[in-house]
Amino acid sequence: MTEATLTSTSASPTARQVWTRTRGIVLAVVILLAAAVAIAAIRSGAQHGRLDPRSADPYGSRATAELLGDRGVSTRVVTTLDEARSAAGADTTLLVAAPDLLTDHQQADLRAATKNSSGRTILIAPDSPSLGTLAPGVTADPAISFHSTLSPSCDLPAARRAGSADTGGIRYSTSNPGADVCYPSDGLPTLLRIPAATGNGDTVVLGAPDILYNNRLDKQGNASLALQLLGSRPHLVWYLPSLSDTSATDAGKKTFLDLLPSGWLWGTLQLFIAAGLAALWRARRLGPLVPERLPVAIRASETVEGRARLYRKANARDRAATALRSTTRTRLAPLIGVSPAQAHAPEALLPALSARLDGDGQALHVLLFGPPPSDDAALISLADQLDALEREVRRS
Repeated sequence: MTEATLTSTSASPTARQVWTRTRGIVLAVVILLAAAVAIAAIRSGAQHGRLDPRSADPYGSRATAELLGDRGVSTRVVTTLDEARSAAGADTTLLVAAPDLLTDHQQADLRAATKNSSGRTILIAPDSPSLGTLAPGVTADPAISFHSTLSPSCDLPAARRAGSADTGGIRYSTSNPGADVCYPSDGLPTLLRIPAATGNGDTVVLGAPDILYNNRLDKQGNASLALQLLGSRPHLVWYLPSLSDTSATDAGKKTFLDLLPSGWLWGTLQLFIAAGLAALWRARRLGPLVPERLPVAIRASETVEGRARLYRKANARDRAATALRSTTRTRLAPLIGVSPAQAHAPEALLPALSARLDGDGQALHVLLFGPPPSDDAALISLADQLDALEREVRRS
């Protein structure tokens, strides 16, 4: 036995090969993680304390709260719906910093607590999800204002005294006849004051939060407008909706699909469409067979042996017998003057074969067109008989 025979070659990939194959994926994952961390760091730095009267960051509102405090208006921050509802009253201004974060159930409860309280409710940049409940009769226009600084163009005293302010954002329309519509952009207001049906209360809808930011308070008439809107009552309750509020988890009678935003449903539909297009793109095309060059030459005997083992493993004696008989008929036809097209037709092949051999036509029919063998021994006997028949025809 030679040394080459004893030497074995491992088929397992080496560490270098594994690294070469996976380094592209690893690099892509690292880049994605780095980008996600960078974006998270940038966004967290820019949005920290947003509209929080306790925050001195550029997008916080601590300056507004301190100016209100100098004028005798107390500011209290609440983060739950129960606190906001209990604080509603005639001497209180309730500011909702993010109305669209409230669930439908929270919006309905908050509206029920404020509509007859005779106090003021200020909604900061509400959009369609919350307007229908918190400010009935008000709708948001899909196109936002292209201008940040706008003129009052209305008779609301607070707006006229403040003058131009950075209210450009969401634009609104209202069906309330007694509403004050101010700071229009292309014909639609960005600030609304809607009087309550009963009492002295009202609801203020503000299209942008810019007038409350620390870094924008000293621009235009922002400070004047903010102090007048928020300081009309001696108490200001600043409602910052929180995910930790237990009322936010009350789904009522809604199902899981009802709780999914419409964007997720449309996104899922687009994924299914994309998957279907990808399947059509990658599907096998119908057409003529294309021969493929094999990487190595395989001997015919190995192919026959391999197929025979597959047939044996599947107990496919019928398929094996059919293959043997079909091949034999194909080789016999030109030897006895039968066209290849008629090689598998008993009425054409058997008479010619019987005339050539002077044999029994019935026996030939059973041999070439008979039923499949019942066991392996019968299959082997069939193969021997077919081989003997072909040799006899070639010798005759």
